[in-house]
Amino acid sequence: MNSSTEDKAKGTAKEAIGTVKEKTGQAIGNPNLEARGTAEKAEGKVQNKVGDVKKVFEK
Repeated sequence: MNSSTEDKAKGTAKEAIGTVKEKTGQAIGNPNLEARGTAEKAEGKVQNKVGDVKKVFEK
């Protein structure tokens, strides 16, 4: 797997995990878990964009 694809896959996974944590935190009333989920989701989006940029420069 090339670097850009790996970044995009990891980013997507982090986004999904972050969303689950965020929603779980909302459901159980745990603002700390919700905030960690939001942060992890944002980290996943950034990693996805890094994968996009790498893909552009690989060509």
